[in-house]
Amino acid sequence: MNRIYLCLAHMSGKEQQYIQEAFDTNWVVPLGPNVNAFEEDLAHYVGEEKQVVALSAGTAAIHLGLIMLGVGRDDEVICQSFTFAASANPVVYQGATPVFVDSEPGTYNMDPQLLEEAIRDRISKTGKKPKAIIPVYLYGMPARIDEIMEIANRYGIPVLEDAAEGLGSRYKGQVCGTFGEYGALSFNGNKMITTSGGGALVCSDEETKKRVMFYATQAREAYPYYQHEKIGYNYRMSNICAGIGRGQMTILDEHIEHHRWVHGQYQQLLGDVEGITVHSAPESYMESNYWLSTICFEDGKHTIGGELFPLIEKLSAANIETRPLWKPMHLQPVYQDAPAYTNGVSERLFSCGLCLPSGPYVGEKEIEYIVKSIKENVFSSRSGK
Repeated sequence: MNRIYLCLAHMSGKEQQYIQEAFDTNWVVPLGPNVNAFEEDLAHYVGEEKQVVALSAGTAAIHLGLIMLGVGRDDEVICQSFTFAASANPVVYQGATPVFVDSEPGTYNMDPQLLEEAIRDRISKTGKKPKAIIPVYLYGMPARIDEIMEIANRYGIPVLEDAAEGLGSRYKGQVCGTFGEYGALSFNGNKMITTSGGGALVCSDEETKKRVMFYATQAREAYPYYQHEKIGYNYRMSNICAGIGRGQMTILDEHIEHHRWVHGQYQQLLGDVEGITVHSAPESYMESNYWLSTICFEDGKHTIGGELFPLIEKLSAANIETRPLWKPMHLQPVYQDAPAYTNGVSERLFSCGLCLPSGPYVGEKEIEYIVKSIKENVFSSRSGK
């Protein structure tokens, strides 16, 4: 069996056409016709009432969202703890402090009850409310976003959705990343679609989009010479990368359908295995893209510090790429002094969870091989062999 990766990029065959156009017209720099068209495609996909700015990375999208929300030095921003570091690092870029909130067990995403507890406690301790809230759609799973938005609106705190892993996921029919004031998307090489590297910021209207573009292009003022009155960033997507994105948009729905099929296969083949839980949407109105399918071991043996890493190594030797679930931010050394409101959920999931190959090149043969390998190694471990 050739090596089976978590999620390899898959080309539609149309990307080269748009890339060639960029070369033929010498539009090989940031901005250009492909960028404009890619933004239009994305806006059409997420909903025409929204505007989209194509950027160099999902991290750049979160950073610009925070800038637009006025986050600055000595502010606090509530972040989901169970996530990749890119969700929290831009908070620090702005001189602000991330306040981490743990997950609820159904979605693995931000716990609304704990969110409100954190808001009340921060107001009590600092005399001011947090500047923003960043929920995450972990591995594509929708968060309990209606509850999060209700709390956010009640306290008057804007929401910046980290939908980097959630492109195409829906909550009650609405595209994830369109509930808050801003939504961040990612097109990294292993995401639902790729631009080789890149991201986008979903915003509310044309005027807001223009303001985001201003900061993303070094905050150059409208003068016949280079004048800068604010700090800006070189965050715009290149016309070549956007050409890849245009081609990828033609197969986004196909990718989502495939990821969901892969999850269904894991659910069917592993769902009744004692001691293994396949994470699935807890509510019918939560339509996950299942960017990565994940499982948790409930046997007490396959944990961090136990048999989980040896299992990962055995699967790797069998040419199967897996990895643990994200290590919560409140456990990361770089954030050891940040306020955190925890309930043990993300720590437990990190300890016993595993991401499985889920991308476009994972077919029936690969899934059967992966499941067989997991069962053989897990049952062998349980029997002490």
